[in-house]
Amino acid sequence: MRFGVFLPNGRNGYILSKAAPLYMPTFKHNLAITQEAERQGLDFVLSMIKFRGFGGETGFWDACLDSINLTSALAAATTKIGLVATISLLSTHPAVAARMIATLDDISGGRGGLNIVTGWNRAEYAQMGLWPGDHYYEQRYEFADEYLSILRSLWRTGRVDHDGKFFQLKDCVCEPRPQREIPIVCAGQSPQGVRFTAEHGDHNFVMSSKSGLKRITQNLGEAAAKAGRKVGTYALFVMVAAETDAEAHAQANAILEGADTVAIAGMLGSAALDTVEGGSSNRLREAMGTPLDEGNMAFLSFPALIGSYESVAQQIDAIEADCGIEGMLLTFPDFVQGTRDFGTRVRPLLRGGAAASASRHIAA
Repeated sequence: MRFGVFLPNGRNGYILSKAAPLYMPTFKHNLAITQEAERQGLDFVLSMIKFRGFGGETGFWDACLDSINLTSALAAATTKIGLVATISLLSTHPAVAARMIATLDDISGGRGGLNIVTGWNRAEYAQMGLWPGDHYYEQRYEFADEYLSILRSLWRTGRVDHDGKFFQLKDCVCEPRPQREIPIVCAGQSPQGVRFTAEHGDHNFVMSSKSGLKRITQNLGEAAAKAGRKVGTYALFVMVAAETDAEAHAQANAILEGADTVAIAGMLGSAALDTVEGGSSNRLREAMGTPLDEGNMAFLSFPALIGSYESVAQQIDAIEADCGIEGMLLTFPDFVQGTRDFGTRVRPLLRGGAAASASRHIAA
């Protein structure tokens, strides 16, 4: 399996709790995490993009570093690890995005990938006058299809004419072009999202309970096979590991007890507006009372790998064997130490050991 780190470029990372580390996002912190991940032989890092947070006592995601700028800076400070930047389709014109990612790929020497976010949180875009209207909930994958068509045309040929439903481009150019196909990462979980990812994506990052992960992986595999493609599933997990099971569970339970209920309520309120069933926002709504190992909202509905280093390794092996996933995207309460612990204490205990992946990074 391949392993990556979901960088905490949003305030407080991915835990909505007063009992977890609280911090503003900085380049210095994200660079330390990325360089540690590279030292430990992990395959990639991925950063997100958010334009508005959810407040609460912790100010969750009220600050967020831009993903493209951050990833480009990380590319210049690393040599091996894969780097996946995120673009929100509603905020960035595809011709601008094409140039940004071509530049990132040049800086990184062919280690760049693109995660595309269709956008379901109306408040993020309405504040900037970019929300198209609530019809967008149902149209967003049609919008994404047209957007990605423009991106790939510009990357492959450097020039495009396009007269579509959402975009009109006349003799639009983008040079220099990437010297290879840019890997596209999606997060399709709804039926529409799975279909779109099967037809257009290279990797699918999913926020699913352990019990639902196998179904999502199988559905994506079947849909991709029908499209004559192969798309791998990467599952999001938070790792809370320690010397003993008791110590790890005590830390996880403290985080749960300190949950920022105001921030959680704000996020769930936004998610409730999304009319698409089965997607990421639906997953958030279901996670309020979910057990930690299945994905509680205190951990942003990411299922938790909790226990001693040996126990966490056994859990990862079991998930890989049962679900057939291609990899994991990991988060931690303490990202630098957590990344180091995964590399030195957990990964050597996995069935595959600490051997490098067949491809060093997700962009290959």
